[in-house]
Amino acid sequence: MADRFGVSLAPYIHALFGLICQKHPRRVLIIGCGGGSLATMLAREGVKVSLVDVEPCAFAIARRYFHMPPSVECHIADGAKFLRRNLGRYDAIVLDAFANGRIPRHFLTTRFFRLAKTRLRRDGIMLANMVIGGDDDPLLAAMAEAMAIWRYRRLLDSKSLSNRNVIASAGSVRHLKAPRLRMTPAIQARKLSEKLAGFFFRPLR
Repeated sequence: MADRFGVSLAPYIHALFGLICQKHPRRVLIIGCGGGSLATMLAREGVKVSLVDVEPCAFAIARRYFHMPPSVECHIADGAKFLRRNLGRYDAIVLDAFANGRIPRHFLTTRFFRLAKTRLRRDGIMLANMVIGGDDDPLLAAMAEAMAIWRYRRLLDSKSLSNRNVIASAGSVRHLKAPRLRMTPAIQARKLSEKLAGFFFRPLR
């Protein structure tokens, strides 16, 4: 969901964008393309974005229908394999990858996050988007355990009771604030702003 300029209409994308921008990043890696709107928004802020997805048509769709700019580097690869083969360092790494509605199992492991940690700069952050069915969703515990290699971990949550996007964060996240609308879309700005106001941090466990 995006406006005619490629600015997302999804609250969780604006939440990710708001968290990342607080770190004033130069380089960001996103695992999982979708419509590419997060990459588009970051690129418009002057961030160098690398986007990784196993499905090449995702990039074509993002460029044709969601206005993703040519400056976004696109890599056809599994996210974990890309991290193993590329030694670049990032200010933020975003995991937003799903297969058949679920996060692939190899991304929910300490091994994956240990690898991701080696590709973060000293003050970098790791962000992972999840869709949960409720407060007792086992995905929360699985993500907390996998991210336990970091000392500081937080969950950006909202007041919805079920079937909602939440964002696990780790690394240099102690001073992050709950995000607000930073890039106004051409439509639905008020609705987005209201939904973002409902996000809050709580412990990831």
